[in-house]
Amino acid sequence: MKSSRAMRARRGSERLRLAVGRVVLLAVIVAGWEMGARARVIDPYFVSRPSKLAHTVGGWFAGGFIYPHIWATVQEAVVGLAVGIVGGVLVGMLFAFFPFLSGLFHPLMVVFNATPRIALAPLFIVWLGIGLASKVAMVVSLVFFIIFFSTHAGLRDVDVNLINHVRVMGGTRRDLMRHVLLPSALTWIFASLRACVGFAVIGAIIGEYLGADRGIGWIVQYGESMFDSNMVIAGLLVLMVFVATLDGSLGWLERRFSHWKQKPL
Repeated sequence: MKSSRAMRARRGSERLRLAVGRVVLLAVIVAGWEMGARARVIDPYFVSRPSKLAHTVGGWFAGGFIYPHIWATVQEAVVGLAVGIVGGVLVGMLFAFFPFLSGLFHPLMVVFNATPRIALAPLFIVWLGIGLASKVAMVVSLVFFIIFFSTHAGLRDVDVNLINHVRVMGGTRRDLMRHVLLPSALTWIFASLRACVGFAVIGAIIGEYLGADRGIGWIVQYGESMFDSNMVIAGLLVLMVFVATLDGSLGWLERRFSHWKQKPL
């Protein structure tokens, strides 16, 4: 009991030191950036200044300018991420349980996964228009294959002896799925989900870049067309906060559904 409390206290202390270290590192970077820009060591025309960026972003939120753009990008990224995850998990499970289908469609999956998504973006816009559907399709094309290959590999990687033991103990197919196969696949899925968040946002931004009337990608593209580096970087900062929030939510879900995993010492 004492050992368990000591271990929890040590982990809490390590998390606190890590959080403080991150805050200090961020403060050093921001302070160095601000001082360098004011001293003209770096040109503020190209990299702006943190104080000016804070004023710009604060004005966007105070005036309500940013909210429809954030909502557009959030819709595109989250809906595309959800569709890509569900589709990737279902198809991955289907192919894992039916090897004939896996062998039949494997060449097509490899070819489609190797197709440059930037080349598909104009086609999605032509097929689906400049609205939500084309951006969701772009996100799904990036997320689906990551989740599919992770799910398929996770289910195929289960120890055969463990499966046989469950069957010998009288476990049903449902028990096997719930207690063996899904936990194994979840480890692989959650490992890839953190990468999928970045790809989902990239897909949404690419779609907004090529054709949109709102979204954070539209803000960045408009700032570039006006040679306004402050607007571009401010848009990127808002995007970073959104990605960090989504990644943190996924981290919480991973800890919630992977509580059974042995934690490192």
